[in-house]
Amino acid sequence: QLKVTLAGTRPAIWRRLLVPADITLAKLHAVLQTSMGWEECHLHCFRHEDATYEPKAHRKLGGFFVPEENQDEAKVRLVDLLNAEGDWLAYEYDFGDGWEHEVRVEKIVPVRLGGARRAICLAGERACPPEDCGGLPGFDHLLKVMANRKHPEHREMLEWLGERFDPEAFDAARVDSALLKLKV
Repeated sequence: QLKVTLAGTRPAIWRRLLVPADITLAKLHAVLQTSMGWEECHLHCFRHEDATYEPKAHRKLGGFFVPEENQDEAKVRLVDLLNAEGDWLAYEYDFGDGWEHEVRVEKIVPVRLGGARRAICLAGERACPPEDCGGLPGFDHLLKVMANRKHPEHREMLEWLGERFDPEAFDAARVDSALLKLKV
């Protein structure tokens, strides 16, 4: 059981997930994208201790960090890095906006015989920030603008969003339904 928290958000934006221990980091990336509400528009990586894990396609380009130390996320299982309560790794999405997530093992849950091998969303709070909003400073600005209909940028921000944004909205059942479509 993992708790994924978007670093720096107050109140915290988080998700509680059940995933198979032997899920690869590449598949965990898909679970995180779906559960957080990201749209798979940007680069990402995982970091644990002194190592960086990224998609093979990034590595072919020479990597975005220290290429000789980068590893292919598709060849590393979560249990290879995290195997005790409290263990954690970092997941960064969108290097421009710099969305850092802490992925922490909350508890080890025994596998039930015949149980489904899939990712499950148990709980969470608050909506994921919109893509390309400018990281934490941009997100904070967006929230202030949207909370004040008289703000000079309100109409422009509303048009940019293209739809109403409720920062408190989160539906674990909807996320869990979307996770059903992933093969982990």
